[in-house]
Amino acid sequence: MLHPKPGDHVARNRLAQRLNGAVRAEREPLGTPIFVVDLDAFDTNAADLVRRAGDTPIRVASKSLRVPALIRRALERPGFAGVLCYTLAEALWLEEHDVNDDLVVAYPSVDERALSALVASPRAASRITVMIDDVAHLDVISALRSSTAVPIKVAIDIDAGLRWGGQAVGPKRSPLFDVGSVAALAREVDRRKGFRLVGVMTYEGQVAGVPDDVPTARAKSLVVRKIKEKSVEQLLVRRAAILDALRPYLPEDAFFNAGGSGSIESSAADPVVTEVTAGSGLLVPTLFDHYRSFEPLPAAFFGLRVTRVPAPGIVTVHGGGLIASGPTGADRAPTPWAPAGLALTGLEGAGEVQTPLTGSGTGGMSVGDLVWFRHAKSGEPFEHGTTVHLLQGDGFVDHVPSYRGHGVAF
Repeated sequence: MLHPKPGDHVARNRLAQRLNGAVRAEREPLGTPIFVVDLDAFDTNAADLVRRAGDTPIRVASKSLRVPALIRRALERPGFAGVLCYTLAEALWLEEHDVNDDLVVAYPSVDERALSALVASPRAASRITVMIDDVAHLDVISALRSSTAVPIKVAIDIDAGLRWGGQAVGPKRSPLFDVGSVAALAREVDRRKGFRLVGVMTYEGQVAGVPDDVPTARAKSLVVRKIKEKSVEQLLVRRAAILDALRPYLPEDAFFNAGGSGSIESSAADPVVTEVTAGSGLLVPTLFDHYRSFEPLPAAFFGLRVTRVPAPGIVTVHGGGLIASGPTGADRAPTPWAPAGLALTGLEGAGEVQTPLTGSGTGGMSVGDLVWFRHAKSGEPFEHGTTVHLLQGDGFVDHVPSYRGHGVAF
């Protein structure tokens, strides 16, 4: 099966024909947006992530999928183990529905309703690890329970940013950077009854989540690659020092989580790291198109129908304004992908109710034709739909609910 890579217009046109054929073959008409995941590309990407990780297990980042069937599909593949959730409520739902029994919440939670459910359920508490980076997170949990009989598993999130030239580069996450502050929090966990420290997370977003080989930004890409190189060097030293300081407080089977789809090799090469995380590398949004470390295959698309042709060289599709989170900019807009030769207009962009498109690809397009888009970020588009159609070969093999389709939103 030929999978289109960025810039491959022939393959993108073939992809449009393949997707359109699958839609036509359905007995019942599909409402738009038509959300599709190409399982052939998904499985190829999964195999490549496992190859890049070597013998280091990969924890699935649920935020980047948001479709339980796809989370399960990744976990069924050797090399993947456990889920990195983005909210505690989500982790509780996945635990209740037996999607997995090794669930780590990537961000600290002060959701009193979800925390109350956690402390009230011995089974959930044994399967879910919550993230902390402040004593206040322990205080919130302590205030919600009358007994410490059910131990709550916690992991410490540590700032994995780069300190270079007096600047702090990286995601603004944990306030914990120096070894002393990390050890002090670990001692506090150890001192308190009803808590167990079971792991550590160091997410180097400035390495994992930033493209470093963008053809239209070569000077910036050189700077990004230098930042990544310095970050990896610094983290090798810092992680070793942190682990040494935490050894008295960690069990033998404690996890040390690191990395993301864009930094698997460097994270897995660190002898301190016991597991890496990946999610976006399975579906491959447009923000993951330009990395030197890997060349994944786009696997997630959404289709919109042409509703009018207002002038030669312009077609308008209904909807389209699925803008990605993060800093406002053109790179957060969806990309008209298949057929090739289509572009958003500078004046209107991607609109909530209509999106005009220009370019050579408009030639011959008529009302009712489908245009297939790629989202800028992984997982986020499925917040806008209840059903995801799974493509394999030339046809749909299943139609599965997203979180929204299950009636939940996290």
